[in-house]
Amino acid sequence: MDRPLRFKQTYSVPEGFPELTPANATSSAPSKSARIEVFAVRSSQPMPRSDVGNIRATTLSFRNIHEYGPLLAKYLETRKSIFIDQLKWQVGEADGMEFDQYDTPACRWVVLHEFGEILAGVRLLPTTAQCGVYSYMLRDAQRGILKDIPSDVLFVEAPVKQSVWEASRFFVTKDVASSRRQQVQQELFHQMTTVAMEGGASSILGIVPSVWARWSRRLGVNASPVGAKFSIDGTVSQSVLFNIYK
Repeated sequence: MDRPLRFKQTYSVPEGFPELTPANATSSAPSKSARIEVFAVRSSQPMPRSDVGNIRATTLSFRNIHEYGPLLAKYLETRKSIFIDQLKWQVGEADGMEFDQYDTPACRWVVLHEFGEILAGVRLLPTTAQCGVYSYMLRDAQRGILKDIPSDVLFVEAPVKQSVWEASRFFVTKDVASSRRQQVQQELFHQMTTVAMEGGASSILGIVPSVWARWSRRLGVNASPVGAKFSIDGTVSQSVLFNIYK
């Protein structure tokens, strides 16, 4: 579905990991003052060009992909250009699109786009998902069935709860101008948490670059490390828990 670009703000303790505390005191979505200036709109109409142009936020699923023409294909093509062509990840590819075993009917793809061009995206999957021998990325790594991610990727046992979702394949394209890159990143985080909350989540697990603490402060994102740093195809990453606010 298409979403208006707007903000939420109240706090909810992440029940998936009650023993963990936030890494900072800010909200998971951008702060109220920042979002009022940039993202506070009252409808799903495009934002004024004086802000961040005509960006649309769309949540894709197997149920609704027919409503959005080639948007899913363009999103998967963009993933290929980033994760395979740029980062050289050894992941699945077919017909110019990147995919893996977690792109199933259980997942949701959150896509930011403008005039048909993909700007940013993230994949969400409930930790209760199951497809053959696979569940979700972090749990499968912990179970030792993913060769490229270490089994000690989490400090705690990987949860299987509807209240915990996993975020993966988070990206913002290099075509997003530096003048609005932070705004696009903030909006993608906001849309990610909104979709996860609507699915019943109170916390989100994700694998992020090891410099996450620096950009989380810049974006106003509240997160806690839940695993040791590790390397994937030369990229140093770390598992993080994002708090969700309702």
